[in-house]
Amino acid sequence: MKGKLIIFSAPSGAGKTTIVKYLLKQNFHLKFSISATSRVARHTEMDRKDYYFLSKKEFQDKIENDEFLEWEEVYSGTCYGTLKNEVERILNLGQNVIFDVDVVGGLNIKKYYGDEALAIFVQPPSVNELKKRLLNRSTETEDKIQIRIEKAEHELSFANHFDVIIVNENIENAFEDAEKLLIEFLK
Repeated sequence: MKGKLIIFSAPSGAGKTTIVKYLLKQNFHLKFSISATSRVARHTEMDRKDYYFLSKKEFQDKIENDEFLEWEEVYSGTCYGTLKNEVERILNLGQNVIFDVDVVGGLNIKKYYGDEALAIFVQPPSVNELKKRLLNRSTETEDKIQIRIEKAEHELSFANHFDVIIVNENIENAFEDAEKLLIEFLK
């Protein structure tokens, strides 16, 4: 039996990655979709584990050959995308594919797979709470955080295009909500 797709999208800091990591440890036969990127691997990253690391030319060739479900040039000269063959490989193993992707990418995957995909938007309780979470990470400058907040405000306008919205006010409740959604969807 072929698997299904579960898409998580959210603004940075909303908690989608934390929820995805939690769900991967539960018994839902989930396999994480490894994205492709045109950037160079960091010293802690491994090809085919963290990303499919492609040269800019390889990435461009795959775009021209329509090998991506979705892709985006996130930063000048640096692209990220989801390879169709990566998703089909997992589905053909009978496993369910889970995605942690940006809002536009999530909607593109949903459009491609229709009812075989569940698109979940993780929403922070407020923009102020989101800003607090980003500040508490202590990983970025105030300027970078402001850029993320502006992007988040734009991304929040897409929430109603998703199948379901989980408001992540409390991470334990968000885990519970996500599990209930998966149990129902994967029946």
